[in-house]
Amino acid sequence: MVVGPQYCLQDYVDLTITEKVNDAADGFYTVTDVKSRLIFRIEHRIFSFRDKRILFDASEEPVITLQEKIMTAHGRWQAFRGESTNPKDLLFSAKRSSLTQNLSFDLDVFLASNRSEQKCDFKIKGDFFDRSCTVFLGDSAKAVAQVRKKHSVKNVIFGDDSFGLTIHPYVDYAFVVSLIVILDEIYKVEDED
Repeated sequence: MVVGPQYCLQDYVDLTITEKVNDAADGFYTVTDVKSRLIFRIEHRIFSFRDKRILFDASEEPVITLQEKIMTAHGRWQAFRGESTNPKDLLFSAKRSSLTQNLSFDLDVFLASNRSEQKCDFKIKGDFFDRSCTVFLGDSAKAVAQVRKKHSVKNVIFGDDSFGLTIHPYVDYAFVVSLIVILDEIYKVEDED
């Protein structure tokens, strides 16, 4: 559990994350379940010189604020509880594992309690071209979630980008959704370079 026990279910959770590409100015993602019910909505907000992504639940309550840390070489992002960016509300941080990545991708994730960051608590390994990845527990081979790019006629017509996400039992799905949004944001920056 990273965000809260209400996001840890005893069964697999299948979600779809859709980025509304046509809304680039405001930028937002929606997260739906297999019955197309809204689970989360992620807004892109610009405050002064910093961008933030805020994950809201279906009742419009802020769950997590994602913020890119400025002046870091590894593209570090931080996640905070609710709409806070106060260090006492830090949940986790994530950064690229190395600066020399090409099509393959590794992201190291450190929970707030892991101050030394000697070992990552979670790792995302993936492929830029396929836009697919797996979330692992630390440096182990134990997968806790998988992501795959969804291809559909609707996505092409409406210019949306969608990812299918399967989260394993007892894994915090709000946490995993946040990781995928961070990964997608880092990918966009890499794609522009």
